Amino acid sequence: MIKNSIIKDYKKNGVVVLRDIISKKWINILKNGVKKNFENPSKYKCVYEKNNQKEIFYDDYCNWNRIKEYKEFIFESNIPKVAKELMQSVKVNLFHEHVLVKEIGSKKRTPWHQDQSYYCVNGKDNCSFWIPLDEVNKSSSPEFVIGSNKWNKKFLPTKFFGHSYEQKDGEFEHIPNIEKDRKKYKIKSWKVSPGDAVVFNFSTVHGAPENNSKNRRRAFSVRFTGDDATYIKRKGEMSPPFPYIKLKNGDPLDSQTFPVLISS
Repeated sequence: MIKNSIIKDYKKNGVVVLRDIISKKWINILKNGVKKNFENPSKYKCVYEKNNQKEIFYDDYCNWNRIKEYKEFIFESNIPKVAKELMQSVKVNLFHEHVLVKEIGSKKRTPWHQDQSYYCVNGKDNCSFWIPLDEVNKSSSPEFVIGSNKWNKKFLPTKFFGHSYEQKDGEFEHIPNIEKDRKKYKIKSWKVSPGDAVVFNFSTVHGAPENNSKNRRRAFSVRFTGDDATYIKRKGEMSPPFPYIKLKNGDPLDSQTFPVLISS
């Protein structure tokens, strides 16, 4: 059971940290899955930074159907139930998983952005679990603009290489220069360990510093949607692209791509 105070904080602030929510067994399973993932990456793998030809910041996503460790975690762990409690939702759908790795010495910031404008999802009932597989000090941990989930704004997506997507969706606006005006915002981050999870709403603005720690920074993210989530095909580029989806605008997400994990 998640404390009511944590649920209230999630709704209000758009982000919470949950301590010791994932067992060591599952962390080890996910580590094995990540190893398999990057030994045989998907077509979506992207490298953002290299040092002497060595990849030091890279990611991949939408592999849960082919990597059994990911699928086991998503379908058999307690995480969908935690998502249900945080969202205060009857139904929980899987949206997708995303693995990000910043190796020792990675200097590249993850730019400030808002996930929902990348996604084919409308609605406020959603959550993303950022699950560290290594110790992450506070100065290397993702940062969140507290309360930005309540801004009721849609920001033009930003590629992790640093430039914005082409503006085709009229309701999207350019994200403020948060890094330049940090004092203007309430920005929060946490020291986290394997077993913890940082959980945030798709509309919460966030970014991440370079990896200035003495170890790699592997993170497994898994995203869920709840009762009010519906499909939207945006005019501009979407990430993940989900090219084979046959849903129409306004449809519930229920499908093989976005399976229902909990329905009552």
